[in-house]
Amino acid sequence: MTGKVEEPQPHPVKDQLPGIDYCINSPPRWHEATILGFQHYLVMLGTTVLIPTILVPQMGGGNEEKVRVVQTLLFVAGIKTLLQTHFGTRLPVVIGGSYAFVVPTISIILSGRYADEIDPHQRFLKTMRSIQGALIIASIFQLVIGFFGLWRIVVRYLSPLSAVPLTTLAGLALFNHGFPALAKCIEIGLPQLILLILFSQYYSHAMGGRRVLFDRFSVVITVLIVWVYAIILTGSGVYKHRRPLTQFHCRTDRAGLIHAAPWIKFPYPFQWGSPSFHGGDCFALMAASFVSLIESTGTYIVVSRYAGATPLPPSILSRGVGWQGFGLLLDGMFGTVNGSAASVENAGLLGLTRVGSRRVIEISACFMIFFSCLGKFGAVVASIPLPIAAALYCVLFAYAASAGLGLLQFCHLNSFRTKFILGTSIFLGFSVAQYFNEFSLVAGYSPVHTHNRSFNDIVSVIFSSPVVVAAMVAYFLDCTLHHGDSEVRKDSGRHWWEKFRSYRTDPRSQEFYSLPYNLNKYFPSE
Repeated sequence: MTGKVEEPQPHPVKDQLPGIDYCINSPPRWHEATILGFQHYLVMLGTTVLIPTILVPQMGGGNEEKVRVVQTLLFVAGIKTLLQTHFGTRLPVVIGGSYAFVVPTISIILSGRYADEIDPHQRFLKTMRSIQGALIIASIFQLVIGFFGLWRIVVRYLSPLSAVPLTTLAGLALFNHGFPALAKCIEIGLPQLILLILFSQYYSHAMGGRRVLFDRFSVVITVLIVWVYAIILTGSGVYKHRRPLTQFHCRTDRAGLIHAAPWIKFPYPFQWGSPSFHGGDCFALMAASFVSLIESTGTYIVVSRYAGATPLPPSILSRGVGWQGFGLLLDGMFGTVNGSAASVENAGLLGLTRVGSRRVIEISACFMIFFSCLGKFGAVVASIPLPIAAALYCVLFAYAASAGLGLLQFCHLNSFRTKFILGTSIFLGFSVAQYFNEFSLVAGYSPVHTHNRSFNDIVSVIFSSPVVVAAMVAYFLDCTLHHGDSEVRKDSGRHWWEKFRSYRTDPRSQEFYSLPYNLNKYFPSE
């Protein structure tokens, strides 16, 4: 008698990711939530320190100016994160610095407007005021497109298929900040990467599945171990006769933050003076704000998956963009020298820990504000060598990218239309951005080289982002290619997201995204 062979069955489609230990509204115990919040603070420190390290010296600032900018970035990031979790998307998302603003900011710095200023500190202040003015004007773009519901109209036509390149490249496009940055000090970066993988993925299984300690808190445990190891290497004189660049990346005493940091300092609006406004600078940073809102849209979708929430309704995304614009206004007022976006690395940490609790992110925001005001304590933590942070990014950016690939479950993968849109958008996203970046690096100017510097910066900023290029190509192709065919809607997975077009049509969406204090009536909901 022969038994019937069981045919393999596909895994069912899930509009909420299973296996999440704590979703948005189910916080862990306070002591666990505090450590998890500190982990999120540690993860966002890399970008917070790196961006001022790139920009401040070119502006004429020294270690004291860099410390104040880092403190201001942290302080404003904490406020923006609290606003986003309370009144924006309500997702457990950290709002931090954005690399999209680095290129146009450098263009402002190198514009030559203040090249004749002899005093470096005065040149720093004048450049900072120009950047502040441009950020304030750029924030209006996001405020209008978010709070007036314009972004809601755009994302209503977003399908799972067109969202795949958007969300996947939100993580993959940051590969330069992963292993290439880790390899700048391989002797501390590689051990950090190996230990993080061992502690988060292997150790708990070897110990019989006890996940809580080594899985959930693997970041803070491994960072502490490797940081002590780096301090020992620095103190033993290993780097004494190495190249200055190697010492900068490997030594724990070369960041220049601890000595220059004040004990107590409270950032405040217009601390650098009154902002100045220049039309070209404003348009360039407005293009950067457009890039950041597209990249943040992908990150919001990733966070909604890892937080155990339902797909984001368009009105909620638009509301989040509006509050992100308000955060950009705060950046301009306080003088952070950089704009803001949803943090991809913190989105990946949600997947690593399987904790998507809103309370954890709120505690993390409190750490940001606390350590920004107590300068010496914050500077000690911020002086962790950047290759350690880069090792974390190798895993966290990958987690963010894999959340985007998970959206393929809603699509028909045996459709040639699906394959064409996916392949074309992802390939062009990397290829076009690589062309713009390589051309600018070799020639010293972008491929679009007109007499109008502002126009050149706008085009360069938009097309240097793999996320933006891939998202625009996928969105256009998905909305126009065989659009009238009813089967095409199923190939793209639109029918899976139909019921989430409004947060009122699904009780789960109301539970996750409704505003507190009965504030829903003041914001667009359909």
